[in-house]
Amino acid sequence: MTDVVYLGIAEAAELLRSKKLSPVEYAKALIDRIERHDGGLNAFIRFTPDLALEDARRAEAEIMRGAWRGPLHGVPYGLKDIVDYVGLPTTAHSKILKDNVAATDALVTQKLREAGGVFMGKLSTHEFAIGGPSFDLPWPPARNPWNRDHFCGGSSSGSGAAVAAGFLPAAIGTDTGGSVRNPASMCGVVGIKPTYGLVSRRGVFPLSFSLDHVGPLTRTVRDNALMLDLIAGPDPLDPGSAAHAGGACTAQLGRGVEGLRIGVIRHFYTRDMEADAEMTAGIDAAVKTLADLGARVREIETAPLSEYLAVNRTILTSEAFAIHENWMRERPQDYGALARERLMAGAFVRAADYVNATRLRRKITDAFHALFTDIDVAITSSSMDPACRIDDPKAVEYTYARQSRAPFNVTGSPALSVPAGFSKAGLPLAMQVVGKPFSEAMVYRVADAYEQATQWFERHPRLDAGR
Repeated sequence: MTDVVYLGIAEAAELLRSKKLSPVEYAKALIDRIERHDGGLNAFIRFTPDLALEDARRAEAEIMRGAWRGPLHGVPYGLKDIVDYVGLPTTAHSKILKDNVAATDALVTQKLREAGGVFMGKLSTHEFAIGGPSFDLPWPPARNPWNRDHFCGGSSSGSGAAVAAGFLPAAIGTDTGGSVRNPASMCGVVGIKPTYGLVSRRGVFPLSFSLDHVGPLTRTVRDNALMLDLIAGPDPLDPGSAAHAGGACTAQLGRGVEGLRIGVIRHFYTRDMEADAEMTAGIDAAVKTLADLGARVREIETAPLSEYLAVNRTILTSEAFAIHENWMRERPQDYGALARERLMAGAFVRAADYVNATRLRRKITDAFHALFTDIDVAITSSSMDPACRIDDPKAVEYTYARQSRAPFNVTGSPALSVPAGFSKAGLPLAMQVVGKPFSEAMVYRVADAYEQATQWFERHPRLDAGR
């Protein structure tokens, strides 16, 4: 039981179903770990051990009488604090929503409850999923479990930190320009931005209506696929929802990559923007591993990274300002400095710029999707650099913008960040696996083959190391 805190969903499910592990004891082990270590990481904005134990007792009673709900039954999870959980505040890590109590569950929350999950609490984010890491908010920012002096990525910062630290096997995040995949990259876990519309955003505070996605963070690819299977599916009350049934994300796991066609978007991180040498080496080594496993690998060309980033930035800032305009006029002083500055940028985007960005978005999206007539998946960088120090605002600002995640919010493609080793300083490296719309099963297949060949998920941060 010494390793219970690092059980994955699939492992835990087998132990729970066979009654070799009690949901209550499992929850207590994680509660104890959170109480001992989260004071140094700030992953939770609202820790709810009483609710967790209540859920765990209910799950245990159901399992004992043979009422098995599936792989999340009795397994703990957490929610980024822009996702509603009825009766608890959804604060978005902001003074503005400090007392905003959710009247209903988000649909993703409802699905996780129905699956028998054990709710452990609400997780730190950047303010309104845009302003952070900030030290002028009611709650401190989350920190990186691999080194507490370092940034853990954002805006789903607490979700990445909690999963990496062994506080939870799974967490829900959101992704508008990379906010699931950034903390996954920085914290050495797996995080997906699914196809646009595959997961309902109802009950999730918006940042950008046409770019927002909801996705899970886990420690393994298989667990990520299991989570996405649980939360995917159409929602008639979400206007961005796709009429796609979801499911079957695990269908191709274990099939390997022999004969698959992989296109490497290397120009993103070698020509358009030059990545840190260790990050580049990690991605190149990952590509070689996939080739050694039998994949047919070649470099491909897309629109320049700068075009994707400009389109994402123009649309995101415009739509975000539209959401926040009244508060920005009436109570700007209640925002943290970073969120206020980033949101205000949207006030200066012309309507013509927004329209032209949406037109260019369609053009580069169609061109990107056309590449998949000749490839099964694409691989590229996620972050250009390992995590920087969290107390160096210039380094945070510099590295935060150095990424190739936003292109796939623009295209709406499924994009998965998967660990690709560690830097000499012991900080995680990562790459992205990207697919055509609704090809999550193929994305997971490739990532799983790489993960099984490298086993990076077996390394965990040492929370007692005093860093």
